[in-house]
This record gives sequence, C-alpha cells and structure tokens, in this order.
Amino acid sequence: MEISVVRQVLDVNDTMSEENRQYFTQQGVYVFNLMSSPGSGKTTLLTKILMRLKPEIRAAVIVGDVCTTNDADRLAVTGVPVVQITTDDFGGDCHLAAHVIRKAAKELDLTDIDLLIVENIGNLVCPAEFSIGEDSKGVVLSITEGEDKPLKYPLMFRVCDVAILNKMDLVPYLDADPDLAVKNMLTVHPEMPVFKTSATKETGLDEFIDWLKAQMAKKAQAAK
Repeated sequence: MEISVVRQVLDVNDTMSEENRQYFTQQGVYVFNLMSSPGSGKTTLLTKILMRLKPEIRAAVIVGDVCTTNDADRLAVTGVPVVQITTDDFGGDCHLAAHVIRKAAKELDLTDIDLLIVENIGNLVCPAEFSIGEDSKGVVLSITEGEDKPLKYPLMFRVCDVAILNKMDLVPYLDADPDLAVKNMLTVHPEMPVFKTSATKETGLDEFIDWLKAQMAKKAQAAK
C-alpha cells in the first residue's frame, strides 16, 4: 500500500508537470531547474549569472526554501522578479513540486520573461525525483563537498542536463581533486556538460551562460 501511495503522488506530479511544460511553452518561457545541496554557492552563483544576463535576457526566479526569505532577498538585488516559496507552511517539504511551481508562476507576468530559473530547495535527493515542467535541469556541486557525491547520490546527476562544479577558487586550500569530481559525474551521466566555476571570483560563468543561451535558442527554434 505504501508503494502504491508513493507511485500515485509521483503520477499526479508528472501530470501537473506536463501541464506546466505546455503552459510555459505557450508563454514562450524557458524554465531551468537548478538544484544542489545546501551551501554549494547556488544563490551567489545565480546572482552573478543574473547580472550578466541583463538586459539581453529577461529573467525571473522562483526560490524554494523550508524557512526564511534569505535567498530571495539576496537575489532581489539583481532587480529581477523573485517569488519565494517556503515549504514550512505546508509540512516542510524538501523539494518543490509541480503544483507549487504553477501557483508561484501565476505571481509573475510571464509575457515579460524569457527565462524562469527555479532555485530548488537544497537537497541532493528529493528534488531529483520531482519534475516541475522545466526544460532542463542543472546541479551545482561545490568542490568542498567531496568528489564522491555523484556516486553517492547518482539520481541527481543522472537526471540533470548540466552540472556546475563550483568554488574552484578554494582548490589550492583543499585536499580535493576537481578532475576526479568531474570523472565521477561523467561516470553517472556520460557526456553531460560540466562547467567549473567560482561564483566569488566570477570565473567560468560565461561558458555556462553560453550553454544556457544555446538551450533557449533550441527551444525557440523548435517552437517556430
């Protein structure tokens, strides 16, 4: 019975996710779902990326956290529209589900948005299991977390279309092997693009942005 209930929850989410995907496509919006564990530098990375996207690409962000609006407040300084979701209000979920994204998106004027980024709740497990109607998924791994995380949490890296290895500026101060971290990512998901970045030093960001722009262009071309 428990397995049946879990399957039912995922099936309902998948149905809503597909409805979201159709809705976002009709609105001409590209949706990027960015996931990671807590402390990977995801919010700082997004802040720097959003500043570089302006004014060429009109972006907005939906931020998920269990509690606080800290990340949304930090992203708001970029001037892009930001909608905060705190799951503590409905049980403290460790992921964002499709119906929650649909409700949050209704607070945005999607006619003025080209790119909607969802900063998912910090967790390397649950968010990977729930599609939200995104066009692509990305995962941020900090080099400080250890090279073996892709092997320990393979589903997250398997479902993502792109990976970012962040905090590369700290490598000289760590007993860490970035090449091994990338190798482990590719062991789980061969040929997945992996970008090495430092959000604080702002290195590697342009390469990732070029990838993201290319994905947006592919969707726009397919819609014609």
